[in-house]
Amino acid sequence: MIKRKLKGIILKSLKTYPVVGILGSRQVGKTTLAKAVKKIARPDAVYLDLELPSDLNKLQDAELYLRQFEKSLVIIDEIQRMPSLYPLLRALVDQNRISGRFLILGSASPELIRHSSESLAGRIIYHELTPLNLFETDAGKLKNLLLRGGYPNSYLAKNDDESFIWRESYIKTYLEMDIPQLEIHIPAMQLRRFWTMLAHSHGQLWNASKIAGSLGISAPTVRRYLDILESTFIVRQLQPYHTNTKKRLIKSPKVYIRDSGLNHALLRIKTLDDLTGHPSVGASWEGFVIEQIVSLLPENSQYYFYRSNAGAEIDFLYFDQQNKPVPVEIKYSLSPAVSKGFWNAYEDLFCKRGYVIYPGSETYPISKNVTALPLTKLQTILTT
Repeated sequence: MIKRKLKGIILKSLKTYPVVGILGSRQVGKTTLAKAVKKIARPDAVYLDLELPSDLNKLQDAELYLRQFEKSLVIIDEIQRMPSLYPLLRALVDQNRISGRFLILGSASPELIRHSSESLAGRIIYHELTPLNLFETDAGKLKNLLLRGGYPNSYLAKNDDESFIWRESYIKTYLEMDIPQLEIHIPAMQLRRFWTMLAHSHGQLWNASKIAGSLGISAPTVRRYLDILESTFIVRQLQPYHTNTKKRLIKSPKVYIRDSGLNHALLRIKTLDDLTGHPSVGASWEGFVIEQIVSLLPENSQYYFYRSNAGAEIDFLYFDQQNKPVPVEIKYSLSPAVSKGFWNAYEDLFCKRGYVIYPGSETYPISKNVTALPLTKLQTILTT
């Protein structure tokens, strides 16, 4: 069993908050994590899976059922199937406000689960479980993680063919079952076409008009599609960083499919040979590295990209513990070169250090306090 970084954080939160939420896309490992937490924190905890008719039946009179367990931890899996539970959980917590009463698991953002953020405001802390990252797996299998992505069933598959088949099935299930269960009514084929278009423009600036024209729908409609994919943890919108400089800055976000394996499935990339010869390999690596960085940053960290109309550009920008900007350039090359646009952005933001993340094995200086750093050593910079 792969140890998840989030487990210790969840255990700590259960000692402080009445309700703890684990959010993340389907099949990312939330149930496995919850059961591991249960084993350590509260072996007597009650577990309800709202995908099981038998457990749904127990909640026909939810108040009567849940009142039996005022001194126990109750774990509710797939909470988005029964959003009406949120007001009841709020009332039960307010009547007996002790830590560790409920652990809820959901496959959509609080905003997409109706009334959730309003109902449990001040009573809940949410944590997101991402797909497996490089630092939860074997660093020697970096290429496997890049190709297959971090969904456990995909990453741990016996071979690349089985992994690809699993991801294809995941996409189909997501479109035909998961989305309708959230009361979102979009034809599965239309949403798949949109998702595939995002895969082909992975890492590029968001252009609603261009995509809308290709799909034959309106720009507000494609905006809604994007929001749905983001709210179900499929897509990341990386926002541009705006400063007080007089530079004219790009205002559109960059859009990435968060899991590299799903991105490759949509692009029909099945093997490492397919990937290395594909024109999207650089963009794929960029999105993959960004997800690894985000997985190591503290929760609620702010991060961006930077681009001016004059050509200054930084792939990823975060702020260190002293609140100083740290630029990160991402290159899929064993001899990464940094462009003039990076140096211009470095000066625009008065940066003191920066990094170029690449797939090699050596750490070495480039110039101006910028260091070439292997992805496998990423943890060394995020603790300083």
